[in-house]
Amino acid sequence: ETGAATVILSGISVGFESAVFTALTIGAAVYGAYLLGGAVALFAVALAGTGLLTTVGVIVAMDTFGPVSDNAQGIAEMSGDLKEGEGVQILTELDAVGNTTKAITKGIAISTAVLAATALFGSYAEAIDRALDAAGAAVTDSDTFLSTIMSPNVLVGVLVGACVVFLFSGLAVNAVSRAAGAVVYEVRRQFREIAGIMEGTTRPEYGKVVDIVTRDSLRELATPGLLAVFAPIAVGFGLGTGALAGYLGGAIAAGTLMAVFLANSGGAWDNAKKLVEDGHHGGKGSEAHAATVIGDTVGDPFKDTAGPAINPLIKVMNLVSLLIAPAIVQYTVGPDASLGVRLTISLVAVAIIVTAIVVSKRRGTAISDTPAEAKAKA
Repeated sequence: ETGAATVILSGISVGFESAVFTALTIGAAVYGAYLLGGAVALFAVALAGTGLLTTVGVIVAMDTFGPVSDNAQGIAEMSGDLKEGEGVQILTELDAVGNTTKAITKGIAISTAVLAATALFGSYAEAIDRALDAAGAAVTDSDTFLSTIMSPNVLVGVLVGACVVFLFSGLAVNAVSRAAGAVVYEVRRQFREIAGIMEGTTRPEYGKVVDIVTRDSLRELATPGLLAVFAPIAVGFGLGTGALAGYLGGAIAAGTLMAVFLANSGGAWDNAKKLVEDGHHGGKGSEAHAATVIGDTVGDPFKDTAGPAINPLIKVMNLVSLLIAPAIVQYTVGPDASLGVRLTISLVAVAIIVTAIVVSKRRGTAISDTPAEAKAKA
């Protein structure tokens, strides 16, 4: 009732607070499994993750229910047969429930990622120990292998890992913004140039909008994907295995909080819109409805794009780190040790990431064109 700004602020506060409780719950589960495991502590953590995945049927059902109920309401609205009454109310309530179930499944997904990543830490340490034995070296042979948080390289790794999560989220949200802007301009063009759309006498060019969304979604995958693969390579070869362990820790911590924050904020904004559309606070067409529509528009890339994408980000980075750990040790100690090779690999990885980000930022979109520029190009 006080505008879009307060709707945005309320949703952000809900996301921040819920992320804390979720992260603490996940942390308690990980540590509890670790304590129960005894000599096989990390195996117990892996079992906890496996136990969580045994509910996959329920998780898939809850995740699928949201889009099904959302599309059911959309189809009913587009048909024009359901404008008011009990049927419309039922569809609206089901859609609101679906938003909540989707948010829950995203929380479960990030929980499985954290449990899997924690278990992989054991494999990561074992891979380093084996590589050191093969090289005939000990952990103390190089500061690179110090894994205490007091080591500067490890602390830098923690910071970089947290930064990657924020950069990844920013790239994902920005990609949605660019694609949405292109769709807005295309829809405006069709309204302007194709007569009879609003009257229903002419069909819009649906294919062009679908083409924009499909093309942009595939094209925008490149930069976040390269970031997830090459960031661990840059940190590992540049700063060592201890820093890479810190990197993974920072990414897991920041990723857990960020994923839950994005999912729950988006769901809160969506349900706020549904509440107004139910007739509360003025109902459809009111200023409150306009404010919640803005909130829902902000929330869609939060809960449907950036939030869910952090889950595979954490898993990919952990797997890449596990695979490159022996190579890092090989070029750090033993007969094949070479600082030059390590730095070269690290700098190449950094160069690939920077190039991908620069190309992504410079990519032209319809939303970046002014009407005058668009007209001149035409």
